[in-house]
Amino acid sequence: MLAALVALAVGGCDSADHSGEAAPSAPQQTSKTSPSPKTPSTRPSSGQPSASAADGRDVGACADGNCEIAVSSPVTFRFKGPDGTATLTVTEVGPDKIEYTVKSGNGQSKAGATGPGQGCITVLRSNGGGNSCGGLGDATRPSPEPDAVVIQAATGKGGTAILHIVSD
Repeated sequence: MLAALVALAVGGCDSADHSGEAAPSAPQQTSKTSPSPKTPSTRPSSGQPSASAADGRDVGACADGNCEIAVSSPVTFRFKGPDGTATLTVTEVGPDKIEYTVKSGNGQSKAGATGPGQGCITVLRSNGGGNSCGGLGDATRPSPEPDAVVIQAATGKGGTAILHIVSD
């Protein structure tokens, strides 16, 4: 699995493991448009998020570690992580832009993407994690992974980003 994360990181996001919890990264944008290999395709390829997320703008829907929400301004919320409560803070969102920080246990992970159809995937595990940023193509809800929480943040033309949080 670590090899797969390293391979994904080459797609546009630097990541390193710190404190064995989550991987901080220096967000880097890329012009690659190849989709993540584990991401199914159903969202419009224009890079614009669907008109409505399954859970709307209700960040409370994420508390159990499974949600799809739309965000158009900075927001902070807690959710069930692999080792207890984790916190996701969207620090910036705008047309075709998303930046966020995830804190889980003693670790922290930062990621961000700019451009149509761009986004990041952050995987949290009890023994570490990592980020991958770049083109999401027609990406929608990421696939669950055993003993992990997967976060996908996709940019949107209208200044509204779509966040998916998926637990097994």
